[in-house]
Amino acid sequence: MGWDAASLPDAGGRTVVITGANAGVGYFTAEQLARAGAHVVLACRDPERAEAAVSAIRRRVPRASVEAMPLDVTDRRSIDAAAHALLERDRVDALVLNAGLVHPPRTRKTDEYGNELVLSTNVLGHFRLVAQALPALTATPGSRIVTLGSLASRMGRLRLDDLQLERGYTSWRAYSGSKIAAQAFGFELDRRLRASGADVQSIVVHPGYSTSGRTPGIRGVNTPSRLKRFGDNLQAAWTQGKDDGAHAPVRAVLDPAVSGGEFLGPALWTKGAPVHTPATRASRSPRLGARLWPLLEAASGQAFPLP
Repeated sequence: MGWDAASLPDAGGRTVVITGANAGVGYFTAEQLARAGAHVVLACRDPERAEAAVSAIRRRVPRASVEAMPLDVTDRRSIDAAAHALLERDRVDALVLNAGLVHPPRTRKTDEYGNELVLSTNVLGHFRLVAQALPALTATPGSRIVTLGSLASRMGRLRLDDLQLERGYTSWRAYSGSKIAAQAFGFELDRRLRASGADVQSIVVHPGYSTSGRTPGIRGVNTPSRLKRFGDNLQAAWTQGKDDGAHAPVRAVLDPAVSGGEFLGPALWTKGAPVHTPATRASRSPRLGARLWPLLEAASGQAFPLP
């Protein structure tokens, strides 16, 4: 059976936490889930942008249940505080790992812990957050963890012997490698959750080629220039708006027919309705996942409570 993004199942009573949800695919994931009736928590670094996104959802979705929560995925203190806040909630039905650095710096930069910045933002912070917040998810029957991957995972390589890109950094290697690592983490997480018997599913998705110029304009969230709209619309044959890109993570959160370990993305690869799609061999490799796991533990400074 197909998935109708225009007619979502009732999500009333569910709590969904989305990292980096003040803009882009994350914002529209939040808006669509709020429209379906979920209580949505926008976990964001910038409090002003987070409140702007909360206000936008309330304007656009009557009776939306939405709030902001501070989270900087490159700051361990912020991650730990956010995880503690999640543990105090009555339920966490889904955690969407959306925050990410899409436009990496031209030269290699690090966070305050010495980790390469793109890896830190796109993978390590989420690894630490999930490890600490996992009890909140295991305490909520049928909960889900949704990791945002990327088509870039098909156009790069992950070198475990140089995970931090101390040799041969380029912005593209940083981004594509981080997305391969994120997907590999999501699939390995599901394998470990299943082995432990936890009632939590880990699902990986990608939003296709989603651009701001093909996305509805929303004050405080998405305000592309006329030039940006013109340029992005020239690529309309193979691109979509970020609102359409959000359909994959929304389906991963809500569709009872989707199971842990699955990979969802647009039907036409770069655009279209969210469907089951093949992930790269590297991302799915149990061997790569097992080798990557201790490297993520060491770099994030966080042991993970799953064998």
